[in-house]
Amino acid sequence: MRKFTRLMAGAAAAAMLTGAASAEEITVGYFLEWPMPFEYAKAEGMYEEAMGVDINWVSFDTGTAMSAAMASGDVQLSVSQGVPPFVVAVSAGQDLQALDVAVSYADNDNCVVAEALEIDKDSAGELEGKKVAVPLGTAAHYGFLKQMDHFGVDISTMEIVDMAPPDGAAAIAQGSVDMACGWGGSLRRMKEHGNVLLTGAEKEDVGILVFDVTSGPASWVAENSDLVAEFLAVTAEANAMWADEANHDKMLPVIAQDAGMDEEATAETLSTFVFPGVDEQLSEKWLGGGAQEFMKGVADVFVEAGSIDAALDSYADHVNTGPLDTASGM
Repeated sequence: MRKFTRLMAGAAAAAMLTGAASAEEITVGYFLEWPMPFEYAKAEGMYEEAMGVDINWVSFDTGTAMSAAMASGDVQLSVSQGVPPFVVAVSAGQDLQALDVAVSYADNDNCVVAEALEIDKDSAGELEGKKVAVPLGTAAHYGFLKQMDHFGVDISTMEIVDMAPPDGAAAIAQGSVDMACGWGGSLRRMKEHGNVLLTGAEKEDVGILVFDVTSGPASWVAENSDLVAEFLAVTAEANAMWADEANHDKMLPVIAQDAGMDEEATAETLSTFVFPGVDEQLSEKWLGGGAQEFMKGVADVFVEAGSIDAALDSYADHVNTGPLDTASGM
């Protein structure tokens, strides 16, 4: 495990120019039942060692709750916030910035139709008039809207209930909803009682991308760009460690325990995740332009669905690659 050295002189000078005061303690949001390599670094104290601050880790059920916590100042960084809740927040005027691509996971965010209905992609039209549990303003909500549009299902005929994924999983198990949407452990439980309409690959083929970002309030990021760069560097290091299968035996039990999952479920979930390297994240496909365009697409879909009032003309100002670029040289 490498030790992280001091910041480059240029980055330190930039921090001084912003008048940044060094934080002594920060709060970081994350998801339970959403296993990622960063949790190994979290459990092993790698972040505190590199950053020199105490970190309070707080778990959330949805990315919309993360946005609210960052708006109130209770949380400084959120790991793996879905792009849709991020877009909802910034479209409403919240000054958040996406700082990296935390994970891409087309197969780990989906909607499940109750098995008793026997509805698949060839009979999806039968979903009109049905009751569906959707965590509004999340990646699952965006995927639901895009899938219904793909299948020509009129969502105005449906009863859409706002439910966090754990509640949606319970609801479909009890038979109180016809379809439920979610991710992670909740999605696995949903699939015990039904089927998906489209696989991850099929979703990507129709333009439904699913990825999360590390995000933070723009003003706090500007004042603490050195800390943010260190944080992202540790995350990148953990991802690089996981990319080497020789480290799986060491890392998997730690990640599983931190995520509140058993090792089998953790390994199954991680097998559906992709963690782009820093250079790839900074490429045109992702933070070099692709992510900004995708955010605009998400916003336009939400406007059309009546989920948000208006989209921004551009989301470029809400993607900040500066700290990640600094992290790449650390």
